[in-house]
Amino acid sequence: MERALDALKFYFRNGDTWVVKHNDISDLWISRVTTSYGRIKGGKMTIIHPCKSFKAEFLPDADAVDPDATNLSSVTSGMFERVLQYQDIEKLDILFGDERGSERVYLPFKAKDVDGIDNVYQTSSMSKDGKLHLVVDDDRTVIDVYKDHE
Repeated sequence: MERALDALKFYFRNGDTWVVKHNDISDLWISRVTTSYGRIKGGKMTIIHPCKSFKAEFLPDADAVDPDATNLSSVTSGMFERVLQYQDIEKLDILFGDERGSERVYLPFKAKDVDGIDNVYQTSSMSKDGKLHLVVDDDRTVIDVYKDHE
């Protein structure tokens, strides 16, 4: 049986979360998800699934904050503003919406400074038609991938 994406749940380094439903995602690419074994923040050894690259385009409806599905500490207006202002997405869950559950994927991450919160590899922009473009990649930026940014 093939898995079907129901939603993505993003985890920010400050504890915020953001759930984006399938129909609010117009472009998605999660490249080269592998299986590794590692220790996250001093915890026990576990299986993790890092990816090489991530890119997505979100429709304007994804900007809405759903208080039942989103944990917020730093959002004042919408999620697009949150993503544009802070480069701190570290992982996401791919939610399948049925008995298959979810799969956690870690995004490429390199700290911008000693605080270790913002990610050098995360870039984002708004398109002229109100879509959010998000790229997390060690080789390419949002400008390289999506040409119609403002």
